[in-house]
Amino acid sequence: MSVQATEFSPDRPETRLATRLAFFAAGFVLGCWSPLIPYVKQRLGLDDAGLGLLLLSLGAGSVVAMPLAGIACTHFGTRRVTVVGGLGLALLFPAVGFVGSVWEMGACVVLIGGFLGMLEVGMNSHAVEVERGSSKPLMSGFHALFSIGGFAGAGGATVLLSSGATPGVTAGACAALALGAILVSWPMLLKAEPASEAGAIVFPRGIVLVIALLTAATFLVEGAILDWGALLVTEQGLVGIAMGGFGYMLFSVAMTVGRIFGDRFVAAVGSRRCLLWGGAVTISGILLVTLTPHIAVSAIGFVAIGLGASNIVPVLFSLAGTQTDMPSGQAVAAVATTGYGGILLGPAAIGFVANATSLQTAFLALALLMCLVPFLAVRVTRTT
Repeated sequence: MSVQATEFSPDRPETRLATRLAFFAAGFVLGCWSPLIPYVKQRLGLDDAGLGLLLLSLGAGSVVAMPLAGIACTHFGTRRVTVVGGLGLALLFPAVGFVGSVWEMGACVVLIGGFLGMLEVGMNSHAVEVERGSSKPLMSGFHALFSIGGFAGAGGATVLLSSGATPGVTAGACAALALGAILVSWPMLLKAEPASEAGAIVFPRGIVLVIALLTAATFLVEGAILDWGALLVTEQGLVGIAMGGFGYMLFSVAMTVGRIFGDRFVAAVGSRRCLLWGGAVTISGILLVTLTPHIAVSAIGFVAIGLGASNIVPVLFSLAGTQTDMPSGQAVAAVATTGYGGILLGPAAIGFVANATSLQTAFLALALLMCLVPFLAVRVTRTT
């Protein structure tokens, strides 16, 4: 299967559209996966521990694939990596609606995670190339499409399942839409020449190591709101169990809005101030959520975390793509891998800290960790 490619330049609207479609497809499939998880658990007869291992295998597949995808970007160009990752993800995803064996599902989820990781590195590296050829920031807008895709995927899958569609039909329909997005974007992606850079797996070094650390810290905050935010507000007695998810909902909406307008914000204030102010607002939001005894103030805190963190990761990816300590593709892969490591290991670490002290103390530790973002903002923007 091949698609005839036309040469597009980074400043063409078609190239930007293609990049947005890739981000949308990745977010859409990930959003579709969430409503299908209970059906997978029921079909396979998994307990909570078994389901936890299955979910962990998705992230593990991504983390393993990301460094390899960085090498592939160096040798084959970002378009091929983006397309292979997107096609593999879309073509394999329907299997989650049919597979009936635990081991087969485990292997399937690992591969899905691998293709998702490949797509993540490919599309972010491609976005760096597109932004580099533009006169204004674009990365936040690209990441906004990932968030919008997640909303659309989760909502679409929920509607299909609620209307009586089987998990297999739902997974197939979601995959078909994602496949269409990748096929439409394929001819319009940049046909970059492979670089003659070192092709071995390398650890982040120089300023990339600092960027990766800040990315992991920010992803850790996002993962904490997803996994522990509801428990935090319910344990404080602010809301009942049924309303525990209100905080993540506010956080998600605020993050999406922040990214939609993020490119204009970054263009107006610059990357350095975006990291400074974004980090400060995120820290303030964590403190409000953790220390307030009032639901209205807690709600403001969740919104502040979403708005503050919304453009930190896009800016860090842009900085990773423009530094000179490492090849661009490998740098983006290193930052993405470290960020996913924060999402995978962070919630477990919060659980250990909360068990030893309290959940409030664990969130205060997150606020302290996020202080690294404004503290190191000058360094990462000066050296890139």
